[in-house]
Order: sequence, then structure tokens, then C-alpha cells
Amino acid sequence: MIKPSAHKLITCLLPKGVGMRIVKALKEEKGIYKANINSARGLGKITPLAYRGVGEQSEKEILNVVVENPRADDIFEFIYHEADINRPHGGMMYQCDLMLATVFVLPELPEED
Repeated sequence: MIKPSAHKLITCLLPKGVGMRIVKALKEEKGIYKANINSARGLGKITPLAYRGVGEQSEKEILNVVVENPRADDIFEFIYHEADINRPHGGMMYQCDLMLATVFVLPELPEED
């Protein structure tokens, strides 16, 4: 049996335009640099667009953050409040264990003249 790594993956489904603000807050306030944002489209059953017609979709952002296990709950709560997940149509989020996680550091680049 493979043991989970010492990291968790936090995934957030957010309204468009929220993801970058959260990434900046994670960097500045929590020192988190392991995040990624993807775009998506979606339509919930109970959204304002659901009653306007079939086929209308709204743009979403998928934010993924890799966090060390001891900090996972703290970072999860931080994102929850920072992204306003608790409001209607604010999105949703969850976290899960990662089977593997590897630290990848870019080399320092020399300054250009």
C-alpha cells in the first residue's frame, strides 16, 4: 500500500476573477507559492443563469493549492474566508491527500544588464 505524501491538495471552484486575488493573498499573507488557476465553464441548478434558458453558462476558475499537512486546515480556512465561499454562489472547495508531491524550485537567474 502506498502511503500518502506529507501534502494535501486544496481545490476551489470559484467565480471568474476571484482566483488571482486569492493567489496573491496566499503569497503575501501565508507564504504559499504552490498554486495554479485554470478556467472552466459551468451552470449550477440553482443559479441566476439557470432560469434564463438552456445552454447559458458562467465562467469559473479552478484554484489548486498544494499545502503541507500540518498547515492544510489553516490554509483551507483562510481561502474559505478570503474567497467568500460562505456566500450564495461563492463557489465550493475541498481538500484531499496527495499520493506524491515533489518540490520543484526554479534556479536563480542572473540579472540582465
